[in-house]
Parts: sequence; C-alpha cells; structure tokens
Amino acid sequence: KANISVHNIKEGDKILVNGFIAQHGMAIMSEREGLEFESTIESDSTNLNFLVNDLLNAFGDKIKLFRDPTRGGLGTVLHEIANDINKGVFLKEAAIPMEKQVAAACEMLGLDPMYVANEGVFLVIIDPSIEKEVLALMRNHKKGKNSAIVGEITSQHPNKVVMESLIGGKRIVSPLVGEQLPRIC
Repeated sequence: KANISVHNIKEGDKILVNGFIAQHGMAIMSEREGLEFESTIESDSTNLNFLVNDLLNAFGDKIKLFRDPTRGGLGTVLHEIANDINKGVFLKEAAIPMEKQVAAACEMLGLDPMYVANEGVFLVIIDPSIEKEVLALMRNHKKGKNSAIVGEITSQHPNKVVMESLIGGKRIVSPLVGEQLPRIC
C-alpha cells in the first residue's frame, strides 16, 4: 500500500528521474528564438500515469514521494523538498540525463538546465533497498527508458541542494529567484 508524503523521506533515500531533463522548456525556447540544431528538440510532454501506477503497484510504501518538475525545473523542486524535510540533497551532475542538443541550447542561451521546465518528467524518491528494481522497472517502460538515479537525501547541508560537477567540484544549486524563463505554459 502506498503512503506518499514528504514526511516519509529519510537520509539515504534515492532520487530518480524518469527521463531527459529540460527538454520541454528548450523545445519551446528554441522555437521562440528561431534556433536551429542538427536535430529538432521536441517537447517531452506525455502522460505518465501508467508508469507511476506500475511503480506504486510494485513497490507500495517504499515509494516516498513523486514530484513534477515543470515550473522551476529540477533544481527548484529539489530545493523545495530539502526545505520541507530539513535535510540536504546531494546530486551528481554526470548522472542527470540530458540530450546533447538540449545542453547546447541551454549553453547558447545562458540558461541552467536545472531550472528549465519539464513536462514528461517526474522525480521519485525511494527507499534505497529497492533502487535497482525501481530503475529496472522504469527503464523497461516506454516513458522511463532514460531513467537515472541522480542523487540522494543526506543529513549534511540541511535545506541545501549540492551538486557534484562533471569535473568533481561541488556547487550549491540555489533556489530560483523570480523566473529564469518567460512563462511557457
């Protein structure tokens, strides 16, 4: 039986996303700005109810929380969670799934993909005892083939999101002040 609540989150719980981040926001922005890439950036807008239902049926109360990182992106949602539970979030940038052309578009526009809108993406926080099984289920589902474990909950740095960069340094993912992008949805 499922018991989804931010209050169930504990230190060591794993954070997963079901697919590429920042795709929807950059699809809209590249269209608005008239940017052209070798391949088209398409919105990831889709229904996720079947994947969510499969996860709940398979793992019940070991699923702690689902969140939709639409407005404010992954960085904002994780910061809200860290504040809600008075714990820290530790991320590995290398683990965060993102298409190369989306990363390039973000760089061209000077945008941090951690704050770009998502539509067909959810994050799920789970008990670490089921991380491999959850990841396997998600990757075997059409709406989760690019799923990844991107981080975990920690007692270090309460109320902060810290990300290990691609080169091994650490940076704080600050809360988004105002809006990074013009409202797109």
